Amino acid sequence: MTATLNRPAHAAVAEPAHGLVGTWQLTRLALRRDRIILPIWVILLGIMPSTSSGTYETLYPTAAERTGLTAGMGANPSLSLIYGPAFDLSTAGGFTAWRLGGFLALVIGLMAVFTVTRHTRAEEDSGRAELLASAVVGRYALLTAAVLVSAGTSVLIGLIETVLMIGAKLPAGGAIALGAVTAATGLVFTAIAAVAVQVAGYSRTANGIGATAVGVAFLLRAVGDSTSDARWVSWLSPIGWAQRLRPFADERWWVFLLPLAATVVVGAVGYALIPRRDIGTGLIPPRPGPAEAASSLRGPFALAWRLHRGPVIGWLIGVAVCAAVFGSVASGIGDVVGGSEQAKEIFQRLGGTDALIDAFMAAMAGMFAMVVALYGVQAALRIRAEETAIRVEPLLATGVGRLRLLGSHLVFAFGGTALMMVVSGVLLGLSNGLRGEDVGGSIGDMTVASLAQLPAVWVIVGLTVAVFGLAPKFSSAAWAIAGLALLLSLFGPVLNLPEVLLDASPFSHVPKLPAAEFTVTPLLWLTGVAVVALVAGLAGWRRRDVG
Repeated sequence: MTATLNRPAHAAVAEPAHGLVGTWQLTRLALRRDRIILPIWVILLGIMPSTSSGTYETLYPTAAERTGLTAGMGANPSLSLIYGPAFDLSTAGGFTAWRLGGFLALVIGLMAVFTVTRHTRAEEDSGRAELLASAVVGRYALLTAAVLVSAGTSVLIGLIETVLMIGAKLPAGGAIALGAVTAATGLVFTAIAAVAVQVAGYSRTANGIGATAVGVAFLLRAVGDSTSDARWVSWLSPIGWAQRLRPFADERWWVFLLPLAATVVVGAVGYALIPRRDIGTGLIPPRPGPAEAASSLRGPFALAWRLHRGPVIGWLIGVAVCAAVFGSVASGIGDVVGGSEQAKEIFQRLGGTDALIDAFMAAMAGMFAMVVALYGVQAALRIRAEETAIRVEPLLATGVGRLRLLGSHLVFAFGGTALMMVVSGVLLGLSNGLRGEDVGGSIGDMTVASLAQLPAVWVIVGLTVAVFGLAPKFSSAAWAIAGLALLLSLFGPVLNLPEVLLDASPFSHVPKLPAAEFTVTPLLWLTGVAVVALVAGLAGWRRRDVG
């Protein structure tokens, strides 16, 4: 009944009347499978601008403080590199669009890539797409369902942003512009993902291509905004387009046509590529390996290294570059807060120190810990991907034990996060020390500060292992756990959330080094929680069925 591997994806037992047959059913299936993760994306991204805008008057209560914001921040190339151009910071809407516009575009782009890949390329990896191809399902139905889910989620996020910002009494024009351009950015990366899943041979490769596209878009935007002679580079980036529409700052509505046109053109390319490949393969097929494995590939750890080396190297490079950049802008953090005592208090709550630069550096150490925790989730869940692709059972049929197999992957989840935190600490300290003429002391302080964050990172990794071992069908919930911890830590102090909510994030219990007093007790508690979660996950993995 199933289609053979060398049969095109559209070949089926009964040829559908048209290529979209079954789209509605597949869309419902995708929504059901994402019934937990998509609402989290929608709620968090949808409410973020309106809640953040409410803090503007608290941070900058006087007209004098607001007047100098645009000039001070706009003249700082380091801040432009991080946040983008500051068009008008004299209003709550303009400040919110500057502070969050690029971040929203970045995150919604990643959401679109992961969603499209999960419901297309990953389905082919698991063999489910081949089963669907043997039924009366159109050749374009699977991709169309994924595109509808991703695009619909993007539009819904934009609508919620708009409605809530208008409800917060921000100007309607600016609210519509920010919501619309956020949604449009999601549409652009949905189209890019539609191409990536046709080109790539595996879901992880498709996710890598899509995530790289998002990263390149951010990099182009950052280079263009921080270099006065290369402003045009920002116009090559969908994230740059999101900010060039200028929400709450004399909106330029014609810019909105750029992401719409890119969506149509790139999306059409993705659909045109579907008939040109076979099901289960990409346009660029993986290279066949040798007939016999090398002597270095005779154990589970060697296999795990082959599977993890690409992500490890990619994340290390990204962490190193970002740490060097953020460390170099620490000396300019005074331009962000100006003379606002309220803003200084926010940074002190984030960093736990009266010295503003130290508070910023402590906040950066925490931020990198949160980002590295996402790598930890990805690495810990890699064995789940191998399991659903039915590549774990053949290994367990040999002399490889369950714990040995899982442990080979967890080496990269725990060891990889430790390595990345060391790299981030060294480069944060180095780049900051070069500007402050205290390289050795800065490197030492920031390395210790970064390593202090490691138990919190390991809590997230341990919880991921627990979910994988005890409830494998809900493994994707690990991403929700990590995302919730990240958002609570990033925006909870700014929004003055209750302490009980802030304490739900393991990162809130870490001593905020380098200037805060070092206390070992919370680190021991966090390590204990990580160990308990890890043991529970290992016990569940030993007892449960594979598959």
